[in-house]
Amino acid sequence: MKEIKLTILMPCLNEAETIASCIEKAKAGLQRAGVTGEILIADNGSTDGSQAIAEKLGARVVAVTEKGYGNALRGGVRAARGQWILMGDADDSYDFSEADRFVKKFQAGDELIMGCRLPVGGGTITPGAMPWKNRWIGNPILSFIGRLFFNCPAHDFHCGLRGFTKAAFGKMELQTTGMEFATEMVIKATFKQMTISEVPITLHKDGRSRPPHLKPWRDGWRHLRFMLLYSPRWLFLVPGLVLSAVGVALSTLLAVRDITIGGVVLNVGTLMMACMTVVVGFQMTAFSFYTKIFAMAEGILPEDPKFNRLFEFFTLEKGITVSLVVLAAGLGLLLRSVWLWKQAQFGPLPSMEDNLRRLIPAASVILLGVQGVFSCFFLSVLGMKTIKSNH
Repeated sequence: MKEIKLTILMPCLNEAETIASCIEKAKAGLQRAGVTGEILIADNGSTDGSQAIAEKLGARVVAVTEKGYGNALRGGVRAARGQWILMGDADDSYDFSEADRFVKKFQAGDELIMGCRLPVGGGTITPGAMPWKNRWIGNPILSFIGRLFFNCPAHDFHCGLRGFTKAAFGKMELQTTGMEFATEMVIKATFKQMTISEVPITLHKDGRSRPPHLKPWRDGWRHLRFMLLYSPRWLFLVPGLVLSAVGVALSTLLAVRDITIGGVVLNVGTLMMACMTVVVGFQMTAFSFYTKIFAMAEGILPEDPKFNRLFEFFTLEKGITVSLVVLAAGLGLLLRSVWLWKQAQFGPLPSMEDNLRRLIPAASVILLGVQGVFSCFFLSVLGMKTIKSNH
C-alpha cells in the first residue's frame, strides 16, 4: 500500500445536497496534484444520509460524536492518514480541484497554507458567495486585527480552506471546540513561528438550500473575543497606557488651574475624572502583566524572552520600592492639605475648589501607591512558576 501524502478533510453536518460535488472535485484535485491521497469526511452527526453518499463515492467516513466545528476537525485530523491535510467545508463553496496549488506549497516545506478569498490577497468572491457584512465588515476587520495583534502574514484570517502538515497540527496543541478553532490554528502557528504561506482562491456561492451554520454577528464576536484573550497587550496594556498618559497629562494641568477649551471650562470635576482615568489605566496595565505571566506559566502563550528579562530585572523589591515612593508622595500631598487646613484653624477653607485640587490628586496617588505594592506581590506569586521553568 502506497504512503498517503494528502488527506482532503471535510467536516460534515447534514451536507447531502453538496457533498457529492465536493468529493468529485477533491478526486480531481488529487489527480491534478499527482500525489497519493484520500478523501476523509468527519461526520458530526448528520441525519440526512450524507454518510452513505460519501461512502458510495469512495470517501472514507469517520464519525465524530463530540459536537462542534473544532471537534469535527480534530477528530478528522486524528483519523487522517496523510502527512499533509487540506481542510475545507463540504458546502461546495470551495473548489477542491485546486488542491495542487496547496500541494506545491507543502512540497516547498510550508507548514500552514492559508487560502485567501479577499481581493487584498489575490482572492475572488463570486456574487452571492458571502453576505455583505462578512465581506466588507467582518472578514476584513477581523483579519486586520489578527495581522496587527499577532503579526501573522495571512490576509484572510478566517478562510475555511487551508492546509497544514499533520506534524504541525500536533505542535499547535489546539484546545477550542467551536468556530474559534480556525482562529486558534492561525494564532498558534504564528506563536510557534511556523512557516505560513497563502494561496489565492475563489469563494463560490454554496449549494445548500438551508441557511449556513455560521451566525455572522455571534461568531464574529466569538472570533474577536478569542483574539483579544490571546493578546493581553492589545486587550489591557495598550489601552491602559493610553488612559494613563491622557489622565496624567490632564490631571497635572488641572491640579494647577482651570482649562478653557472652546468656551468649555474644565475644572475640579474634570480633574476627578482625569485621576480616575489614571487609576483605571494603571489597573489595566497591571492586568496585562497578570495575564501574560499566567498564560505563559500555563502554556497558553509562548515564552517571551524579552518579557522574562523585564520580569527578572524588575524584581519584587524594586517594584515595592517604587510603589512606596509613590505612596509617600501621595501622603506628602495629603499632609500638605492637612497643614493648610490647620492654618485655617481646621475651619472652613477660603476656597473649596482649591482644596479639592489638592485632595483629589493626593487620594489618587495614595491609591496608586497601595495598588502598586499589592500588584507587585501578586505578580511575584504568579511569576513563581514562570521563573522556576526558566532556571
